[in-house]
Amino acid sequence: MSIEHKEIAAIREDYVKSSLSESDVQKNPIEQFQKWFDEAMSSQVTEPTAMVLSTVAENGCPSSRVVLLKDIKAEGLSFFTNYNSRKGQEIIQNPRVSALFFWPELQRQVRFEAEVEKLPKADSDEYFSIRPRGSQIGAIASPQSAIIPDRETLEKRVAEVEKEMENVTEVPRPEFWGGFLLKPVRVEFWQGRGSRLHDRIVYIKDHADWTINRLAP
Repeated sequence: MSIEHKEIAAIREDYVKSSLSESDVQKNPIEQFQKWFDEAMSSQVTEPTAMVLSTVAENGCPSSRVVLLKDIKAEGLSFFTNYNSRKGQEIIQNPRVSALFFWPELQRQVRFEAEVEKLPKADSDEYFSIRPRGSQIGAIASPQSAIIPDRETLEKRVAEVEKEMENVTEVPRPEFWGGFLLKPVRVEFWQGRGSRLHDRIVYIKDHADWTINRLAP
């Protein structure tokens, strides 16, 4: 083992900030996630809305990236993207995904296994309308995930769209851009504990109900 690897292997942090028991959690995982999310917001953790979204690639391999949570609904979580992007196309081809939130300041993570569907157009229109104008222009100009020859090509396209929209008060949402709703079927809440004896509470959907169990760390 190299010196660098020995140093990495020696990294330790004991988790002692909180605990989680079956009697503490809400009966519905979305309500429990809302509770933890509110605590993450009030604690001013770094990027509380950032989630690692994993889709299934065409070759069957997982494909992960960070996206931003934009709403918590009774049915699940919503986020927005270019439908023609790699993640958008992978979701359309296989709507089964996983998502991970990690809030190290609270020593917590939440794992979702879910099915995804497109949000109604009205929801996508509403969110697009409140985005900064620069983000709206960028969404139209960027062929997300496509190979481009250089940065200048992208900047030139942005300038072209800005010119096209200079007399437009409200930039219209392009049809290829919109929202997805992540509807969970399994949700695990992880709370770090001392000596690596972490608390893990899992919700598994059983028709319209949820079963709640503790998992060994």
